[in-house]
Amino acid sequence: MDPEMQQGWTLTAAISATIEWLAGDECHALDEGALAAELGRRLRSAELPIDHLGLYLRTLHPEILGHTISWAPDEPVQVYLRPHDFVRSNGYFGNPIIRVLETQTPLVLRVDPQRDASWIQADLFKGRPLVELVVLPLRTPDALPSAVSFATMRSTGFTAAERAAFDRIAPALRNACELRNLRQVELTLLDTYLGTLTGRRVLEGRVRRGELERLEAALLLCDLRGFTELSNRLPSERVLELLDAYFGCVVPAIDEAGGEVIKFMGDAVLAFFHREDASAACAAALQGAATALASLHRQQMPDCELRAGVALHYGTVSYGNIGYGHRLDFTLIGPDVNLVSRLQGVCSTTGQALLMSRRFVELLPAGTGKSVGAHRLKGFAQPVDLYALSDPH
Repeated sequence: MDPEMQQGWTLTAAISATIEWLAGDECHALDEGALAAELGRRLRSAELPIDHLGLYLRTLHPEILGHTISWAPDEPVQVYLRPHDFVRSNGYFGNPIIRVLETQTPLVLRVDPQRDASWIQADLFKGRPLVELVVLPLRTPDALPSAVSFATMRSTGFTAAERAAFDRIAPALRNACELRNLRQVELTLLDTYLGTLTGRRVLEGRVRRGELERLEAALLLCDLRGFTELSNRLPSERVLELLDAYFGCVVPAIDEAGGEVIKFMGDAVLAFFHREDASAACAAALQGAATALASLHRQQMPDCELRAGVALHYGTVSYGNIGYGHRLDFTLIGPDVNLVSRLQGVCSTTGQALLMSRRFVELLPAGTGKSVGAHRLKGFAQPVDLYALSDPH
């Protein structure tokens, strides 16, 4: 057989096997980095002169624009999480990858180190004497744009047969990437709008209205002081900036302490801390509250002072779906949720930065709280004993 024909037959067989692999269970089980590494290895084994392979996957995330996966022979896979402000970086402007993502048009580019210096010196390609770059869109209707790039350092670049091989692979690679992207978007959206624990419950299928679970947990309700006055006095854009700064102090403190934000209610944050041990849950909630208040205290604002009141309680809640038809909300309800809400109102009227219920204090080490007396709370027949933190020694 003619050597050129033999080479073409071998390449065709290798590409067919790669396409079959992309659709199989083995590939399905890999994450993005492992997918890129195995694809690169297989294409190199087929004697394609690939010196760099890149996957560019857009996503839906409040902080991340997309994932870039970089593979090269004998190098560890690199995964770059591109923040939204990446569009203002030097590596963005003039980048052929961005052009393909935006136009969904394939591109074959002979690399000129001087002409292409703005992007060739970016993290992905820096130090690689690339000769030719093939970038293909991974087209999916109504989905986020993605792309793949193949690059070589061979002086003659890719042959027409090699470029055709990339075209054959692209549809199967698109399907494999889309599955991963959809999975990641699903997890991200649930985590962003519901929280990690709640999102997991939804994925487990707990989505029927009225499907509630009784849960014992420490409850935290944090409310921004003077929000109405700020809203009336400052422009809306500035109010949003202040809210972001406020939530930037409160939410990370709750997350780091192991709590979960279940609800944003205007300028208020409702969170819960669930542990097998009730005392551990209360200790975590107190830590989250203390860290949030300390972080707010460190904020220096020229036009206002960010202050908050935090209420803490331990009790039993109903945790699950309420709503109507297909429009549901995953939330906490019950008398103990009402109690922590009323308790937070006392923070506002008394000026206390942090108040705790007797049940909460009893689960903490002795001497943690000091009584501030019994208070009548709307909707509760008997006065409720409230506590502040004891003075530090």
